[in-house]
Amino acid sequence: MGMGTTPIFILKEGTKRDKGKDAQYNNIMAARAIADSVRSTLGPRGMDKMLVDSMGDVVITNDGVTILKEIDVEHPAAKMLVEVAKTQDEECGDGTTTAVILAGELLKKAIDLIDANVHPTIISGGYRLAAQKSLEILESISMPISVDDKGTLKKIAMTAMMSKAVSGVRAHMADLAVGAVTAVAEKADGKWTVDLDNIQIVKKHGGSMEDTEIVKGVILDKEPVHPAMPKKIENAKIALVDAALEIKKTEIDAKIEIRDPSQLQAFLNEEENMLRKMVDQVKSSGANVLMCQKGIDDLAQHFLSKEKIFAVRRVKKSDMEKLAKATGAAIVSKLSELSKADLGKADLVEMRKYQDDEMTFVTGCKNPKAVSILIRGGTEHVVDEIERSLDDAMSVVAVSIEDGKMITGGGSTAVELAMKLREYSASVGGREQIAIDAFASALEVVPTALSENAGLDPIDVLIELRKAHKSGQKTAGVNVYTGKVVDMVKQDVLEPFRVGKQAISSATDAAVMILRIDDVIASKGGARGGPGMPGGPSEASLRPDED
Repeated sequence: MGMGTTPIFILKEGTKRDKGKDAQYNNIMAARAIADSVRSTLGPRGMDKMLVDSMGDVVITNDGVTILKEIDVEHPAAKMLVEVAKTQDEECGDGTTTAVILAGELLKKAIDLIDANVHPTIISGGYRLAAQKSLEILESISMPISVDDKGTLKKIAMTAMMSKAVSGVRAHMADLAVGAVTAVAEKADGKWTVDLDNIQIVKKHGGSMEDTEIVKGVILDKEPVHPAMPKKIENAKIALVDAALEIKKTEIDAKIEIRDPSQLQAFLNEEENMLRKMVDQVKSSGANVLMCQKGIDDLAQHFLSKEKIFAVRRVKKSDMEKLAKATGAAIVSKLSELSKADLGKADLVEMRKYQDDEMTFVTGCKNPKAVSILIRGGTEHVVDEIERSLDDAMSVVAVSIEDGKMITGGGSTAVELAMKLREYSASVGGREQIAIDAFASALEVVPTALSENAGLDPIDVLIELRKAHKSGQKTAGVNVYTGKVVDMVKQDVLEPFRVGKQAISSATDAAVMILRIDDVIASKGGARGGPGMPGGPSEASLRPDED
């Protein structure tokens, strides 16, 4: 029987399939498009992006990861680059743009090699060797830094904020970041750890950027429960209670029959006594401030205000934990067990008013392990961008303290790595050495993008940089304001070691993964409307299977 005439369908009708070089080019082009979209935001002279979503909400930022999270990315290869930015953000909080454009550049160099008939597996192998070697070199050129060196930590924070909208007040912001992070840093088994969750960020627009302040304590977006309560308590003794100051209802359906008016009065008196007893328990522990995670009955509020106790109800669990860390109080779940030992201390608990919002400030805690930053700024967009910048600054200070190592910025580290990698590639031999050379050239995208964004000639800058590094100036980088190649240590352009390390690892991983794909089979859904559109696939069907 002749089988030649019948076509055999293996895939569903309408399935789109790219094979071989087509598939590679498509994936690489998509990934590079993502990298190019954030490239112009790199460095102090980088520009911002305005992102408008389908609801009309506007985000103005130049934070790489924020831009990529906000864009609705369709292409699976492009999604991988968004993942690179997210990983970088989770690990270091900064360097997201660098990681993404590095991945894009590695792919761009790979296209030239694929065109020259170098097999993608060889390119991947070379890239892996180069990344490994880069991390060794990075380790050897890093400089030590300690938690007590506040001046250097401030420089690292300022470098992270150079390219942000807050660069005008970055000295003030860097002080806040260093102050907050060093306050919550804890040492265990000789190692420092920083949990940024212990730094609470509260945003209120109004005022100016300079009004942003650090509060040695906690800010609650709450006011005292009763208008007659004091608005300000000095030398506060704080009780944290995770129980309601209300009369409990029985778990089972219960009915109380009252046959006599005097019984009704007795019943009401008993309710009142129970609430009064609860308030007396708070009072007898010596507390003059009560933070309650649950509700407080109206009558109890009245008794508390009579006793001049400042009480706040329905405080979030996370805020209760921060209060416990800041004031040294213990969270008590049973009112009857509240004792003097459970109370926390603060110099001042007061209600402050910002525009129409009343907020409670718990300040002046001795050696608090949780602090707050109150962000102020002209408009909501400004406040949001300050928050993103401070987040970057605090993250870089935190990872610098944890790792105890830093490197220089301004493209200096990238050029030094590129130079050492080229020396190393000669010793590798074989075809991998072409890939290692390509990796070295890809690293130079950092100074190139920095100088392009500053309107300088990237080729001239690169030649100058290579010359300086050849003559042994390991920390020479580009000053984007003058266009000169100068020592980055003197310019105070410093970055945490982890930012460089993570950028190289995740960019290499993503590039290698995309390079190894030679066949893309997209089911029919992909060609119709986008996710969430009529006839469009659901978000899940766009993701390649993760198993």
